Amino acid sequence: MAHRLKKEKNYNYIEAGEGTPIIVLHGLMGGLSNFDSVTEFFSNKGYKVLIPELPIYSMSLLKTNVKSFAKYLHDFIVFKGYKEVILLGNSLGGHIGLYHTKMFPESVKALIITGSSGLYESAMGSGYTKRSDYEVIKKKAQDVFYDPAVATKEIVDEVYETVNDRNKLIKTLAIAKSAIRHNMGKDLPKMLTKTCIIWGKNDNVTPPEVAVEFNTLLPNSELFWIDKCGHAAMMEHPDEFNQIMDAWLQKNGF
Repeated sequence: MAHRLKKEKNYNYIEAGEGTPIIVLHGLMGGLSNFDSVTEFFSNKGYKVLIPELPIYSMSLLKTNVKSFAKYLHDFIVFKGYKEVILLGNSLGGHIGLYHTKMFPESVKALIITGSSGLYESAMGSGYTKRSDYEVIKKKAQDVFYDPAVATKEIVDEVYETVNDRNKLIKTLAIAKSAIRHNMGKDLPKMLTKTCIIWGKNDNVTPPEVAVEFNTLLPNSELFWIDKCGHAAMMEHPDEFNQIMDAWLQKNGF
C-alpha cells in the first residue's frame, strides 16, 4: 500500500494511523517504502506512524552528519507538537535515533534499533570505487540481505543511481565518515531509555556481534534475533519483525 507523502514547512513525510507516535528513521540507501509493512501493521494497532524523509542529500556538506540529522529529527518532533515519541531506526536511521536519544532523552519514550550503525562502520560508503559497474553494485545491494532476491531491480537501480550521482556520492562518503566520528561506545552506558534491539543473524553489514555489543553497553535493552535474515529485518522478515516489536511495546506498556 502506497502512502501519500505530506509536504509541510521543510518536511516531507508519510503519516498513517492515530495514537502514540512512532517515528521511523530510514537508512542511507533506504527508501520510505522499506517500512511499508511496519506502517501498515502499527497504524492499525493504535499508533500513528510517521516516516520523515531525512535530508541526507539536501543538507550542506558541512551539515551532512549524524548530529545534524538528529537535530533535524528533534525539530520535526517539535514541529509536530509531540512531547514524547517512540523511535524506530534501521542502519544509519538507528544511529540517528541513538544520537537523538542521547541529546534529547526526555522526548524519547522508547527506542527500537535494527542493523544500526553507531559502533561498527565497515560497510557504509565503502566499496563504491567501481560504481559505474552495475553488476558490482547489484552484488553489493544483494549482500545487504540473506536472500539476494529481496534486492529487486528497483532497489538495485536506486543504489546505482545514488552512487553514480557525484553530489550524492560525496554526501554518502561524508555520512560514512561522520558515522565513524560519532561512535556511540562511550555514550551508550549512560543512556537509560528502554531499547529494543532486533537483529538479523546473518547481517553482513553490521554483524551479529555488533548487536551483542549494543545490548551489553545499553543499560535498558533487550536483544531479539531473526534467523536467515540480513541487514534490513523489517523488509526481509516483516511479519516476524512486527510481532517482536509489538510484543516488546505491549510488555513495556508503550
